[in-house]
This record gives sequence, structure tokens and C-alpha cells, in this order.
Amino acid sequence: MTIRAVVWDVDDTLFDYTTADREGMRAHLVAEGLLAGHGSAEAALVRWREITEEQWARYAAGETTFQDQRRDRVRVFLDKDLTDAEADAWFGRYIGHYEAAWSVFPDVLPALEALAASHRHAVLSNSSITVQEHKLRTLGLLHHFESVLCAAELGVSKPEPGAFLASCEALGLPPHEVAYVGDHPEIDGRGAAEAGLLSVWIDRGTACVRAAGEVVAHRISTLAELPALVRADTRFGAPSTFG
Repeated sequence: MTIRAVVWDVDDTLFDYTTADREGMRAHLVAEGLLAGHGSAEAALVRWREITEEQWARYAAGETTFQDQRRDRVRVFLDKDLTDAEADAWFGRYIGHYEAAWSVFPDVLPALEALAASHRHAVLSNSSITVQEHKLRTLGLLHHFESVLCAAELGVSKPEPGAFLASCEALGLPPHEVAYVGDHPEIDGRGAAEAGLLSVWIDRGTACVRAAGEVVAHRISTLAELPALVRADTRFGAPSTFG
């Protein structure tokens, strides 16, 4: 079995989202004079992430739009009945601090360069194309990818098989010739495997859960391990190290 393409998640896979979110929100709260009201930066960050996960789940379920889930994150966090314009302005100020903290993981470019001549590359994210293309362009990564597909435009999100199959269709390849690399063991790891792709979980220690049950993905701790894995395709060979 030959793997011809690698499809990538973005946040906490290519891009250090966790650090940028933490540092960006801390700077934003200081600038807004809101840090003291939360007891500590850590407590504020925990609350922000809880709200983000809750609102993102609503968006993934089709209960709200991408823009409205952002607005609702702000309203719940501030506990204020803000207008759309007020919520957008607050979120926009946060984005400025967040983007100032953006960085790529150090193992990303070496992995992309090692696979540049042998494999095609694309992105599949549960965000929006506007957000992720801007991010990848700013980080100097966009030119590595043939296509960028996102849930907001697809109308289906990971871990639904349709999201992964859409990325394969964009590449014109069957699922068994495509690898998917993501940081979340369930949304990325199990989702990709169940859609028929070679599933690779990059364990950066940021996932809030660990998958249980049947082993379905190859676990790596650095992208330096990826080239050997996709060139060998151990799907039916060596056992997975997922756990």
C-alpha cells in the first residue's frame, strides 16, 4: 500500500495554538483591564477555553454560525449582553494579541521539506478557510499545500468521515493512499482511521482527552518520525504505538 499524500490538521499540529492562545489572551486581558477580575491569568484561560469548547460544539452541531460562535464566546466570558458590533470589536482586539504570539512548531518545516518531493500535501481543519489560509500565509506555510479545506465551508466537520473523504476527493486520491496527521486522538486520529485514511496522531501533549478502546492510529511524538512512517505505511505491518 502506497501513501501518496499527507493531509494535515493545523492547530496544535503545524501551529502552536495552545501557546498562542495562552499568551494572546493573557496580553489581551491585561490590555482590557480584566485580569484581576478572574483571580489569575490561569483561571481566566481555563474559563476561556471551556467557553470556546462549548461554543465550538454548538457550531460543529450546526446550531450556530462561525461568526456567531465567536460573538457568543465573548458574551459568555464577559457575562454581558453585547451587540454583534461590540462582541466583534472585543474579539478583534483579542485576535491582535493572539496573532502576535503565533509560531510554527520547530519540527514542521523539516518534515514538510523531507516529504516535498515524494508526497502531495493538503490541509483539513475544523475552522474556516478565511481563518486558516490567513494563518498559513502569515506563518509562511501556505505554499506547501495544494488545497485547504475547512468545516465552515464544507458543511461537515471532523470526525465525520465526510470531512476526511472531501480532502481525499480534492486530491483525486482514494482514502487508502492518503495519510492524515492531527493532534487530537479522537477527532483526528479515530476520525481519519474510520474514514479509511492512514491515521497519524502527533501527540504534542495538548489533547484534553485520550482515546480508549480499539487502537486505530499511529502515535508519534515528533514529526521527525513521519517521513519513515508514510513511506513504509505500516497500516498492515508493524503494530501502532497509539495509546
